[in-house]
Amino acid sequence: MTGLAGAAGAPTRVDLPQSGPPRVSLTLISDVAAIEPGSTIWVGLRQRIAPGWHTYWTNPGDSGEPLSIEWSLPAGLTAGPIIWPRPERLAVGPFVSYGYTSEVVLLTQIMAPPSLPVGTPVTLRGQASWLVCEKICIPEEAPVELTLPVAAGTPVAAPTAPAIEQARRAVPTPSPWTTTLRTSPEAVTISVAARGLAADRIEEAWFLPMRWGVIDHAAPQALTIDRHGLILRTAPGLLSPGAEGHVDGVLLIRERLDQGPVTQAFVVRAGLDGPGGTSLSGGSPTLPTALGLALLGGLILNLMPCVLPVLSIKAIALVDHGQASPRATRRHGYAYTAGVLISFAVLAGTLIALRAGGAEIGWGFQLQSPLVVTALAYVLFALALSLSGILVIGARLVGVGQGLASKSGYAGSFFTGALATVAATPCTAPFMGVAVGFALTQSPLVALIVFEALALGLALPFLALSLVPAWRRFLPRPGPWMERLRQVLAIPLYASVAWLVWVVSRQSGPEGAALVVAGLLLIGLAAWLHHGNLARRRRAVTALALGCIAAAIALSPLVAASASSTAAAAPRGVRWEPFTPERLAELRARGTPVFINATAAWCITCLVNERVALHSPAVAEAFAKKGVVYLKADWTSKSPKIAALLESFGRSGVPLYVVYGNGAAGEPRVLPQILSERTLIEAVESF
Repeated sequence: MTGLAGAAGAPTRVDLPQSGPPRVSLTLISDVAAIEPGSTIWVGLRQRIAPGWHTYWTNPGDSGEPLSIEWSLPAGLTAGPIIWPRPERLAVGPFVSYGYTSEVVLLTQIMAPPSLPVGTPVTLRGQASWLVCEKICIPEEAPVELTLPVAAGTPVAAPTAPAIEQARRAVPTPSPWTTTLRTSPEAVTISVAARGLAADRIEEAWFLPMRWGVIDHAAPQALTIDRHGLILRTAPGLLSPGAEGHVDGVLLIRERLDQGPVTQAFVVRAGLDGPGGTSLSGGSPTLPTALGLALLGGLILNLMPCVLPVLSIKAIALVDHGQASPRATRRHGYAYTAGVLISFAVLAGTLIALRAGGAEIGWGFQLQSPLVVTALAYVLFALALSLSGILVIGARLVGVGQGLASKSGYAGSFFTGALATVAATPCTAPFMGVAVGFALTQSPLVALIVFEALALGLALPFLALSLVPAWRRFLPRPGPWMERLRQVLAIPLYASVAWLVWVVSRQSGPEGAALVVAGLLLIGLAAWLHHGNLARRRRAVTALALGCIAAAIALSPLVAASASSTAAAAPRGVRWEPFTPERLAELRARGTPVFINATAAWCITCLVNERVALHSPAVAEAFAKKGVVYLKADWTSKSPKIAALLESFGRSGVPLYVVYGNGAAGEPRVLPQILSERTLIEAVESF
């Protein structure tokens, strides 16, 4: 996440033709004159910066962008990440950035394979881009290239080795002290357990977070030194530290020695201390509270629009089970619950594992894949055809029909539970967002327990009906009317298929939607062939039907490959802008009130809220009256920036609604997940 380029008072980014002397001269240098097979060498991107200009650190602060490079290396050679020397604090008007002046060498390690042939030179190439600023900011880029011979034996130092060594000495060293960070609406406090510091020798200290938005970069950092160590207090930034449980940063300490002032830099990992360090939207819940919220959220999830299509299958199953033996009914309840619990465990385990690997994803992550959305559309379409009587799948798939005590019937109940779980993932019910956000800040075991509490809440109504025989008398008796009911209940499934096709159109454009429709037509043709009375040609017809299904499945990968970058049309009602951290920072710096809508096309709750509240002329009038800027964070496809926004409020899924009042120091307010026109208007009028 980068800072703001172009805020009021900050440098303004412009594109200028490359004329006159270069503002930044970039060269690629090495610490050795030759590369040995199987060795690791240091290379550096040496920036020589014109007087008065500066470039940026990995977290640029209030403005700027860090340097990035795309390497083109010979086969077998790999490049590590950029290793950043300690930056300077650069004040520009009321803003502060972190970066470099005069000259800096950004380091990278290059790993050579043991099979690298001796005697053949290798050329390291890359395309670098960066932002250089004075009163204006100019994006620049340049190719870099360095050719080194390949030789065995002791490496010989290159003439540029001293510059590499000097840069390595400027890289912050790991801190030997425990560091904690605590936030409140008023302040961020960084405590460093560095006992024995001589207070009279330390002139100043600064904490520079590696992630944008944790602190107000331009705010002073009040320094206190006591027998316990060093404490820095500063103003909070626009976003909270998030859900990772820690904040990485660099601690700069300027110390006065006999030979003069010396600045030391330490890499610190500040653990979040207490509930104030989790979210600006409120304190972190305890585990019992999170379990209660998850259970309640799962119960309410049964009433959410995304689960209603699957309720049609459950409704028929309840009627069928009404006249079965209590023992059989209980087993169906257990099978359905097992389907929900196991499916939730698989989804939650995958989510936890991917996040542990560095993926910035949240609840409903699988629906960000057009391939998964297409598969779900196919499954729901097949079930709808079955309820319509066109495709006879039978009890062993959907859990309806005869033979309730048979093994296949229990498999159908299990499958219905699994399908309910998949259908529920586009929704975030009330209380569920806080529980999921809490789960993803905990250990994998605790997170899995919270997710299973959510699953139990989803399964509980069906399980309770199956375990209490007295409630069965409220269910009607099976009869011919059930066939008509099945056909009527197919309608919401067809509606869900239409919605999923629309989701694919948002993710992969018209081409992707057309491929999904073609796949649905092939499935429909297969169902018609299977349904037809063609006994004499049964084998040929079956082969043709299977061919249609295979062709539909083969189209699925093409949907994912046809991603479209076409922006969605603005909805009626309140006019909106796409969310970016830079735009939010710019608006907050101006003191402009902001409304953020974190949404996705696959989130039915989000779409209902937009239709009910955000498309309202009264809401549009209230926004216009108060000068509210509406930022839409569309998470239909994966976006690390939106994932970071969600995490900063302790959430891991959409919807999320946040309002910022007037003034740059205004605190964010998180609105309920079920919006109404009145809720929005009252929130805006309270500014």
